[in-house]
Amino acid sequence: MIRVVVIDDHDVVRKGIVAYLQTEEGIEIVGQASSGFEGVEIVLKEKPDVVLMDLIMENGTGIEATKLIINDYPDCKVIILTSFYDDEKVFPAIEAGAFSYILKTSTANEIANAIKKAASGENVIEPKVASKMMTNFQSQKKKLHDDLTEREREVLLCIGEGLTNQEIGEKLYIGVKTVKTHVSNILSKLDVHDRTQAAVYVHRNKLLK
Repeated sequence: MIRVVVIDDHDVVRKGIVAYLQTEEGIEIVGQASSGFEGVEIVLKEKPDVVLMDLIMENGTGIEATKLIINDYPDCKVIILTSFYDDEKVFPAIEAGAFSYILKTSTANEIANAIKKAASGENVIEPKVASKMMTNFQSQKKKLHDDLTEREREVLLCIGEGLTNQEIGEKLYIGVKTVKTHVSNILSKLDVHDRTQAAVYVHRNKLLK
C-alpha cells in the first residue's frame, strides 16, 4: 500500500484529488493539508511514501515545504503538482528535492500513475518541464571559453603557454596593441582578473594539447 499525503491550499482541488485517489487500489491517503508548513508537520508525523505538493501556498510554499521534508525525511518522494512551469518555479522545486513534476492539467489517472511510479522509484516529469530542464542542462554544459572568437582562443592558449604580449604578437603575426585588446576581451569573457587566472583557466580546462 502506497501511503500518500496531499498538500494543496485549494480545498476543491485537494478534496477532489483525495476523493479520486481513495478509489485507487494500492493507494492510501494518510493526511492532507492546506499549507506548506502544516503539510510538513503531517508528513514528518505520518512518514508517507509519496507527497503530492502544490507550489503556491500561503504559510509555506511548496518549495519551502519540499526542502524541509527532504531534509528531515529524504526517503519521501515529493511530486510537485502545479499550474506553473516557468523557470523560477521549476528549477527551485527540483533543486529543493522534488522527485517528479506534473501539471494540474494532468488527468486524475495520470496523477495516480505518477504516484505509483514515484513509489517504485520512477520519476515523471511533465514534457514542457523536461524540455526546460534539458535546455538548462545544455546551457550549463557550455564553457566560458566557447564564447571566444577563434583569434581570442589562440591568444588564450598562448597565455596558457606563458608567452608575453610581444611573444604572442610575433607568434600570431599581429601587433602588440591588438594582442592587448584580445587579452582584455578574454579576461572579460572568462570572468577572470588577470593573465595568471587566465593561464590557470587554460590548464584547469585542459585546453593545451
